[in-house]
Amino acid sequence: MNGGDEVVATAPLQPLEWKFSQVFGERTAGEEIQEVDIISAIEFDKNGDHLATGDRGGRVVLFETSDTRDLGGSRRDLEGVDYPISRHPEFRYKTEFQSHEPEFDYLKSLEIEEKINKIRWCQTSNRALFLLSTNDKTIKFWKVQEQKIKKISQMNVDPSTAITNGSVATSSSSNNLKTYVENGLPSERLFSYLSSDFSFPSGGVPSLHLPVVATSQETSLVARCRRVYAHAHDYHINSISNNSDGETFISADDLRINLWNLEISNQSFNIVDVKPANMEDLTEVITSAEFHPTHCNVLAYSSSKGCIRLIDMRQSALCDSHAKLFEEQEPAGSRSFFTEIIASMSDIKFGKDGRYILSRDYMTLKLWDVNMDRGPVATFQVHEYLKPKLCELYENDSIFDKFECCLSGDSMRVATGSYSNLFRVFGCTPGSNEATTLEASKNPMRRQVQTPSRPPRPLGTITRAVRRGAESPVVDANGNSFEPTTKLLHLAWHPSENSIACAAANSLYMYYA
Repeated sequence: MNGGDEVVATAPLQPLEWKFSQVFGERTAGEEIQEVDIISAIEFDKNGDHLATGDRGGRVVLFETSDTRDLGGSRRDLEGVDYPISRHPEFRYKTEFQSHEPEFDYLKSLEIEEKINKIRWCQTSNRALFLLSTNDKTIKFWKVQEQKIKKISQMNVDPSTAITNGSVATSSSSNNLKTYVENGLPSERLFSYLSSDFSFPSGGVPSLHLPVVATSQETSLVARCRRVYAHAHDYHINSISNNSDGETFISADDLRINLWNLEISNQSFNIVDVKPANMEDLTEVITSAEFHPTHCNVLAYSSSKGCIRLIDMRQSALCDSHAKLFEEQEPAGSRSFFTEIIASMSDIKFGKDGRYILSRDYMTLKLWDVNMDRGPVATFQVHEYLKPKLCELYENDSIFDKFECCLSGDSMRVATGSYSNLFRVFGCTPGSNEATTLEASKNPMRRQVQTPSRPPRPLGTITRAVRRGAESPVVDANGNSFEPTTKLLHLAWHPSENSIACAAANSLYMYYA
């Protein structure tokens, strides 16, 4: 630009070429998958330096970028060094801990499983990592920090003479238990507190001194539960989301959304309640909720009716009314028994700048502009080819599967999972025809189906939804129909790189472009 208001037109982004990066927990052919090992949550931290996964066994596993740890310093600081650095983030195992245990609610005769539903990273402090994890009923606030190992030195007895079972013995062959030591106490009284393997030196112990606790340079990672937020939800928790103020977060179940302060675990505020006076009048439930990334007073939640409500907490203490409603009008004459089921949104995500909201229902991905509530600005077909199979999907409950979605850090691409361990990546910039199908394996492109070019109109001039992806049916390696038992529900996009982490059963796959 040479001054004035001249705008330089940019060419549409070219489709990315995705490549395999890493896999953790890869299973061998024929290996049986344990239920407790299946991954149920994935989340990058704000900077993308750490990745957390949760599984059905209640465990949280943390990974960290390997380049910054090996070389020291941030990625930006390392750009000027002479030796090459990987252009895409690579991760290494950091630590793991047991976040939740199975419980039993005796009042309701209900078993509460340990499965991790969601993980959210909190702000770091003093080189310590903080995160929230939740199962169906209880949210926990964890601190993970490296601590120096403390060792006991200057013992009264030479440690080299200690035996492996923890009791202490000396090299002396004396077994005279009736001798008195020089400090005046009978040896039999002292010996009553010691192991039978212990024997005093023949000359007694000339003097006793207190051992010294010394801090070594060795470190170990320690995970500590700082707070437990419990007994606030009657129904299963489906979402937790951090506020940009760094002090509060929300938790949502089917009928209520609660607001918590991170420092207060015994009190929460109910800000959304959709429970009717008579449960027979219940027509919709809350399916997902998320805070705006920059405005601490704004949050959005989706419902089983296929709509998104944007609420402003400044309006009232109980946000019964919404500031905006995002809903797509269904075409006349298209209603069927499955209409409401497939319209239910399983996940919503804000873009990094908060301008767009991405939603996932059973059939499609939809991109919404927060400034335009008359309909989505783009619709991406994910399961269009499954329309003839809805009866079969209903009978085996697959139609109720909850697929997650994610946006790239620049909000130019979106991704979501599908069946047969496939996931799809779509470009959402003006002129883009990107609609890539990839498989969660070491060869992600082997089942890619090319989509005919069909560029959308610019977002600013869209008057109706743009639909892409319907021309590329998802098929398995042999061209057969989908496999409903292998589904890719959970995935996350790195906040600053074109890198995706996704879960296929108990395996964590990572790809870059």
